[in-house]
Formats: sequence, C-alpha cells, structure tokens
Amino acid sequence: MERITLSCPCHFGLERTLKFEISRIGGENISASDGRVEFEGDISLIARANICLATAERVQIKLGEFKADTFDMLFEGVKKLPLERFIPKNGAFPVKGHSLNSKLTSIPACQSIIKKAAADRLCGKYGVGFMEETGAVYQLSFNIIKDRAVIYLDTSGEGLHKRGYRRNANAAPIRETLAAGIVDIAMVKRDTVFCDPFCGSGTLLIEAAYKALNIAPGLKRKFAAEKWECISGEIWRNERTRAMDGIIKDSSFYAYGYDIDPECVELSRANCVKAGVKNRIRIDRADIRSYENKADTLTVCNPPYGERMLEIREAEELYRIMGKVFAGDAAHPCAVISPHEDFESFFGKKADKQRKLYNGMMKCRLYSYYRG
Repeated sequence: MERITLSCPCHFGLERTLKFEISRIGGENISASDGRVEFEGDISLIARANICLATAERVQIKLGEFKADTFDMLFEGVKKLPLERFIPKNGAFPVKGHSLNSKLTSIPACQSIIKKAAADRLCGKYGVGFMEETGAVYQLSFNIIKDRAVIYLDTSGEGLHKRGYRRNANAAPIRETLAAGIVDIAMVKRDTVFCDPFCGSGTLLIEAAYKALNIAPGLKRKFAAEKWECISGEIWRNERTRAMDGIIKDSSFYAYGYDIDPECVELSRANCVKAGVKNRIRIDRADIRSYENKADTLTVCNPPYGERMLEIREAEELYRIMGKVFAGDAAHPCAVISPHEDFESFFGKKADKQRKLYNGMMKCRLYSYYRG
C-alpha cells in the first residue's frame, strides 16, 4: 500500500509522549523535533491517528519541504507538489500558515502565492481553466522557518483537543491534549485510583479515565478527511471498530474529583456524563485544606494560578497548604503542574522529577513526587 508522511504538532514537552503513542498505533520512521512528531504509514493511519492519538494537536499530511527565500521560489516549490494525489477536481483548498525568522514575512502574500501555485498545478492536472472549489475542504497550511518552507494538508479539521465532551469550561481550563500528556507522564494505569482536588471542568479526570480504559479520544467526533474522496468510508468504520474493540472493560480504575466552587463541581459532573465515564468518577465539593491524602491514590492537579500580584500570592498560599496535605511518597504519589518558578519552595519539598511543559504560551513545570 502507498506510503505517506504524516506530521503531528503537539505541546512543547510532550514530543516523547506523542512519539510513543504513534509507535503504538503503527507509525514508522518516527522522528521528533520541537513541538512536532513526523512518521510514515499507509492511508488508513490517517484515520487511526485522528481517532486514537491523545496528545497530538492535529494530523497533517506533509506534502513537501523546500528552500523559499523569494516569492518565486515559494511559487515554484508549491507547484511541484503532488497536490492532485489528495485534492480532487472540485476540492476547496484554503491556505493558512506562519513565517518565522525568514525573508518572506507577509503572511497574506505567502497565502496568495501558495494559493495561486496550487491552483496552477491542479488546473494543469485536471485540464481546466479554474478550480470551482465546490467540494470538501482540503486545508493547506505552511510553516516558513529560517527561509525553509514546509507545506501540509490538514486532515483533522477542528483541533484534536476538541474531543466533544467539554462544550462548557471554567475560566482557565487546561487543554485536553496537555491533560492527556500529564496523566501519561504521571503513569496512570488500568488499576489506578486517581484524584484531582482542583478539578475545574473535569479535564484531568476524564483524560485519566480515557488513558486507564484505553478509550480513543476521537471516537465521538468527526474529522475533515472523512469527507475526502481519497479515504474510503470503510477505512474510517474499520478504525472506529478497532478502537472500540481496544477499550479495556475490566479495568478497576476509579477517580475522585473535588473543587471548592459548586459551579465547577456541576460542570465536571456534566462533562463526565458527556465523556461517557461518569460511572468511573465521583466529584464533590471540598476545600483543599480538608483534603484526605489516601494511600495508593495518585493525586494529579492543575491548581489555580493568577496573573495579578494578589492572585499569585493566593496561589503561593495554596502551594503551602498542598505541601502539608500531599505526602508525595511511594504510597501517596502526586504530580502538580505550575508556572511558578519557586513552586518547590512554597510546597516545601523538592520534586523527585520535573518535566518542562507549555500550557499555551505559558512555560510550566510538572512536579512529580513519588519517593518521599
């Protein structure tokens, strides 16, 4: 079967986690760079990757890479790409992207050049004077970094963090893909007892359940490439069946969530229902001061953190309280994500392990405690 190169952007710091995920679903020749993992596979891997990958932001087909420090070079480079391999005669092909540290700085100009080059290529291949673009969407995207252009075709549509269970969120939700990476790093397993004492909208709880039960995060949503002519509906049906068959039904996983805000409690409960894991998770209202650190329970949380000085001081006080109620030893392991550079000082314990992560553009660290 014909091989294609796929590429998945991810949160900085989750490249290793995503690389392992891709190896599990059958990706080959996997390579990771900052915020992106590339791999090879057949056409069915497009469907499998979209349905199954928990930490990827989207799944893209890598169409080509070339030097482009002039608009002529950009035009000719795009015109050489085998776009007709995926985009049919009636396909719509909008263009978006970005440029960094390159001579071609105007994004609108780059979009226009790439659009024109793609249209020229496709018109020539299909023997038409213009592309009608009345069919399915084949989103072209570009990265131009240090005068080197990479052209992608997006297969996902909406970002993969949009699982479908979190239509509502609290003021500062953690993205689902980052939460999935955190629970993976924290080593959630099929028999884990899990707790999030700052559950917010329930994202960490739900992603932990998905991890433990091996529930593919994309099972309940649709993807742009499902409308493409080059990928049959049978492939998508087979991959969804494969994912359903992989769910671990005899897992003993159970989770507890707490939040001081009653609205967050109700929101988390509603999202757990949407996610289909309500029978695995109990959520109640509670203050962190009354937290009971039960033995053999993995505690993972994203405590509130403000931008203003007063809110930061409140966060620091929370860290002090957490340091008193979290044992952070072999029987009571915990992992906390925080952007505060002095988190360990306020928490009162040096982490057994740290992992640098980015929550959006905010640099954070995941502090893991499991030795005591």
